[in-house]
Amino acid sequence: MAQELPPLNALRAFEVAARLLSVSRAAAELHVTHGAVSRQIRALESQLGVSLFSKEGRGLKLTDAGLRLRDVSGEAFARLRAVCAELRQGRADAPFVLGCPGSLLARWFIPRLDRLNRDLPDLRLQLSASEGDLDPRRAGLDATLWFAEPPWPADMQVFELAAERIGPVLSPRYAGYARLVDATPAALLDEPLLHTASRPQAWPQWAQAQGLDPRRLQLGQGFEHLYYLLEAAVAGLGVAIAPEPLVADELAAGRLLAPWGFVATPARLALWVPARSGDRRAERLAAWLKNELNDR
Repeated sequence: MAQELPPLNALRAFEVAARLLSVSRAAAELHVTHGAVSRQIRALESQLGVSLFSKEGRGLKLTDAGLRLRDVSGEAFARLRAVCAELRQGRADAPFVLGCPGSLLARWFIPRLDRLNRDLPDLRLQLSASEGDLDPRRAGLDATLWFAEPPWPADMQVFELAAERIGPVLSPRYAGYARLVDATPAALLDEPLLHTASRPQAWPQWAQAQGLDPRRLQLGQGFEHLYYLLEAAVAGLGVAIAPEPLVADELAAGRLLAPWGFVATPARLALWVPARSGDRRAERLAAWLKNELNDR
């Protein structure tokens, strides 16, 4: 026989308190008293037989059990909010919410957003940026645009848009520009290379494609995200590596150059849509993106 869920009010009180790490702020958000939230959490802990919070100084800290329940309950309530909002507003009037890495959004998508709005005026696109790993199944997203490698999961409809091509780029402002611009790719083995924690495989993939030993690469200044890496390259701080679309505008304007061109990786830039959604707007957006990437 299936186990019953705890009372919804108790789960809701926990989800808010876990998100805010404060019973007082949870009470304010829920428009109830501090005591009411505390009682709901105690009742939930009693029913589950585990502690969900521990004291940390004057504040709260989630236990391991609390962390697990926070992640699941947060996703569940976010999805409930999103679906209820769609039902209230009507699917035809709801915006199409697209998740996208912040670097891709800032470097490629936003400069083309005005053109997209002119070409697809009925789409009503809403963009959701994320740094780090994206989850295409995240509640509240209609689709996700990102670089990923096949095979594709069965529960997602994946529109492949373009093969990923990466390459080193540098600014004419870089102190080593004159020395490197006409050099062979092997010259970069002696160069302290700009790199990013979000794409640790990029430089080794490029080196292997050039027939170079990745172990000989010398990594210099690191950055947490690709966006900052490319800002550093434009500022003349060194040689960076990036997917071609993310530097296309800088290359066209001469702010960056790619003396060694770009090489293909196993990844694809693709639009991911939950297979069950049946949202025809995704097909229109995928066609526009593919045309933009391949014909301009």
